[in-house]
Amino acid sequence: MGERADLAGFRAEVRAFLEAELPDRLRHKVIHHHHLVPEDFLAWQRILYRRGWVAPGWPDEYGGVAWSADQRQIFDDEAAIAGAPETSPFGLRMVGPVLLKFGTDSQRARYLPRILTGEDWWCQGFSEPGAGSDLASLRLRADVTGHGFVVNGQKTWTTFAQYADMMFCLARTDPGSQAHAGISFLLVDMRSPGITVRPIRTLDGGTEINDVFFDDVVVPAGNLVGQLGEGWACARYLLSRERFGAARFGRARREFRFLRRLSTAEGPDGSRPVDDPLLAAALARLEVDLLALEEANVRLVEQDLAGAGHGAEASILKLLGTDLARRISEHLVEVAGLRALPLRPTEEPEDPHAQLARFELNLRKITIYGGADEVQRDLIARHALGLREARRAG
Repeated sequence: MGERADLAGFRAEVRAFLEAELPDRLRHKVIHHHHLVPEDFLAWQRILYRRGWVAPGWPDEYGGVAWSADQRQIFDDEAAIAGAPETSPFGLRMVGPVLLKFGTDSQRARYLPRILTGEDWWCQGFSEPGAGSDLASLRLRADVTGHGFVVNGQKTWTTFAQYADMMFCLARTDPGSQAHAGISFLLVDMRSPGITVRPIRTLDGGTEINDVFFDDVVVPAGNLVGQLGEGWACARYLLSRERFGAARFGRARREFRFLRRLSTAEGPDGSRPVDDPLLAAALARLEVDLLALEEANVRLVEQDLAGAGHGAEASILKLLGTDLARRISEHLVEVAGLRALPLRPTEEPEDPHAQLARFELNLRKITIYGGADEVQRDLIARHALGLREARRAG
């Protein structure tokens, strides 16, 4: 009873904080599916930083907050339901934890405070043309010099690279190596001479992702994280954290509530979309899957934190979360019907339906980034079910 009471008290504290501190402007943009810019994310991050809640899971001495898995889920759920923007993951949930585990004291002292405050905006340089989910085939080359590295090549699908101050990237420092060997984890100043960023137009009309080209870009030796040629260990650690965050249960619950409101709203003739038995059945299935995802999220995160997992927990949560988000967004567009038809990337209409087509098209990317669904199924088969080992034994 004591633990449940503590969690209930924490939930009440989070709700009170959101009610008092979440700006109406940000709440409105999130709830109505408006396009968010970096300043929106940073405005919310600064509020969390002042409260001391910006970095769950980081050690106290580096500005983190020691929340349990239950507390982290409560905060994420309540923030999403209230309409808070997500904090940018690249600094707080990706490179920050990598620096805490693999970085030097100098790197932690230099970068971690700026990640917490949002002073540095980070982007992720992993994918390349021909090296997406199969990162081991990457070709970005970093030649070792007396003072560091000279980088040449290309990265792609780089989210918000046009705003970034820093990039963490994987580069091949041993061109004669095979697969995962000879890859290093580098920190690159995006203002360095030789970097060119070109936008990629997405289905929803946006330009949040980019190609990034490197032409003799100089990276100091002090920007190598971990050991030379052993960057794959950093990448695996980072990807597991990225996939844990991909479930986004709170966002799914918020969008499902919106879907239910649309489905139960009466039309001019008094009919409701939910009166269709097929839609009613689909809503029931979505709600069951939403509850199952909530339980799976807490259980699998606790297993991972306790060291009792098998390595597939993050892939399971990403697969379940992205599938649920995709199905909810598709039903939103279906129920909204013609009201969701406009696709106006540069406008911000007040009609809550008018952004749904853009939202659904943009959301399709979640089945690809952080490892495509097919890759996640393969990882689950190998790590959780041991299928590869079983085939070899047979």
